[in-house]
Amino acid sequence: MHRLGPLVIFLATAGVAGSAVAAEPEFSGARAFAHLEAICELGPRPSGSAAMDRQRVLLADHFRQAGATVAGQAFQIRDRRTGKPVHVENLIVTWHPDRADRVLIGAHYDTRPFPDRDPVDPQGRFIGANDGASGVALLMELAAAMPTLPGPVGVDFVLFDAEEYVVAPRDPYCLGSNYFARQYAADRRAGRLEHAYRCGAIVDMVADRDLAIWQEQHSVDWPDTREVVDAIWETAARMGARQFIPRPKYAVEDDHVPLRMIGGIPTCDIIDFDYPQWHTTQDVPANCAAESLEVVGRVVLAWLRGLR
Repeated sequence: MHRLGPLVIFLATAGVAGSAVAAEPEFSGARAFAHLEAICELGPRPSGSAAMDRQRVLLADHFRQAGATVAGQAFQIRDRRTGKPVHVENLIVTWHPDRADRVLIGAHYDTRPFPDRDPVDPQGRFIGANDGASGVALLMELAAAMPTLPGPVGVDFVLFDAEEYVVAPRDPYCLGSNYFARQYAADRRAGRLEHAYRCGAIVDMVADRDLAIWQEQHSVDWPDTREVVDAIWETAARMGARQFIPRPKYAVEDDHVPLRMIGGIPTCDIIDFDYPQWHTTQDVPANCAAESLEVVGRVVLAWLRGLR
């Protein structure tokens, strides 16, 4: 596989025995929602926290058992309040490492330190059921279908840390994806990449009970990512997934921006940004839905299966 800077190999398996893998597993919203609930039971998961450490172990174990190789990409940032170092670690989950043509599916797995948009308690407890857990839960369920993914394309799931490590209004977002993109770009310039990404997609805030996935404006405006958007939304249309609306509504500064602008990976954003509980104490499982996870998960899986 390609080099991505300093990687610490967590766990690896040779694969899953054929008798244990269904021929064509389908995406289950109920199972994805159970993953979402299990993640939320860990509590708030900001970068550097004990709950984040527990989540990292849980995820590495889950993907290992599904047949993937899991690697950690660690680096360090400073807490802007105390100046103390904070351990940050992206997770890179590799499927079919022998396939040179690859696609990246990403999600952030940290939560915001505080629910700063909450009208009552902006320093309260933030669980991040939709903004944090939903994309991770989707990847956890998608894992069941990856060992039997047909075609020539390999897939990496990348779980980004420190997307939400924001304690003051001017603090930067997307620290994990920026680091990943810089390492990937440096390896590409140095000729160290064995495998390269054809394209990518970020899944974020995909469990809203009232799901509406508009096309993200940056993803539409960039010529190289527009092809990815068109392919995913056309897949949704063929499947009758009306929650995917084939028009842009908002521009979002999400993990797809550094992946495309720094890493040169044409990456689109799959996000329902119209979520009333965004960055509040009410971003909890009760305001999420298994049906929403199933819609998005089935579209992403069908798109991956159709890549040639």
